[in-house]
Amino acid sequence: MWDFITTMMPFALAATAPMLVVALGGLFSERSGIINIGLEGLMVIGAFTTSFFVSQAFAGNMSTVWLGILLGGVAGCLVSLLHAYASISLKANQVISGTAINLLAPALTLFLAQTFTGGQNVRIPTGVPRYDIPYLSKIPILGPLFFTRVFTTTLIAFAIVAITWYLVFKTAFGLRLRACGEHPQAADSMGINVYRMRYIGVLASGFLSGLGGAILLVTASLEANGEVAGLGFLALAALIFGKWNPVGVMFASFFFGFMRTLGSLATINPTLLQWNLPVELYNALPYLMTLIALMLFSRNASGPRAAGEAYDKGKR
Repeated sequence: MWDFITTMMPFALAATAPMLVVALGGLFSERSGIINIGLEGLMVIGAFTTSFFVSQAFAGNMSTVWLGILLGGVAGCLVSLLHAYASISLKANQVISGTAINLLAPALTLFLAQTFTGGQNVRIPTGVPRYDIPYLSKIPILGPLFFTRVFTTTLIAFAIVAITWYLVFKTAFGLRLRACGEHPQAADSMGINVYRMRYIGVLASGFLSGLGGAILLVTASLEANGEVAGLGFLALAALIFGKWNPVGVMFASFFFGFMRTLGSLATINPTLLQWNLPVELYNALPYLMTLIALMLFSRNASGPRAAGEAYDKGKR
């Protein structure tokens, strides 16, 4: 059993990383008062941008891959401007706007892939490598679990958790952001530009969602095909399950990532095969556990009070 856990844990952490980064992006948006259910579509945009750039520019240098990951985040940020403009400036329904992003992204990326590459799937020649972290990988028990065969992107994801926690809860920027999501009229009366803070929140969610899609591409699929297996929606579930707190979101993302890894390894791992459970059960496990977790914990989960409400400066 120990061998099974140590084998599975690096894959679980790798599955957690993109979901975690995207969920943190959703946190910035909803803390500002804007619901962004377009995280899935923004992930697709990020994955496509990274795959197209790396497939065209890669010449054996890993710096190309890292630049492609960054460009994936930038692309997600730019596309999220559509959601920000519709939701904040035009005061459109935020759910409908986010749904439009989810519908637009796969169609747009498949069209661009067909136009520029002649096919709908864009593959990259290599992803980011795994490696053992010096010294830490030698720690008994913890080393084999958390510091062996780790992607650099996984470490980046957990670093973003710390940065997000500090920004949201320990800085004046974070206080203003949370104020805009809780009581925008009161924030406005204190001289805070609610529109600007909400734009920043949505753009941050776009950047992190695009980054999450890029991380998924370079660590797992190595191919952009217009979909990300519902990870954007799982990230939304992790955001709710984690109660809009970066640390809670981290543990919720790991839970869903672990369940997803369990389903992925069901057909190849001897330990899981000997249980003789239907493969379909393992495939449905991440989404089944998501529903169960939300039913058990979402009742007491209360998000930002003004999330989903358009702000009109003229009203009090």
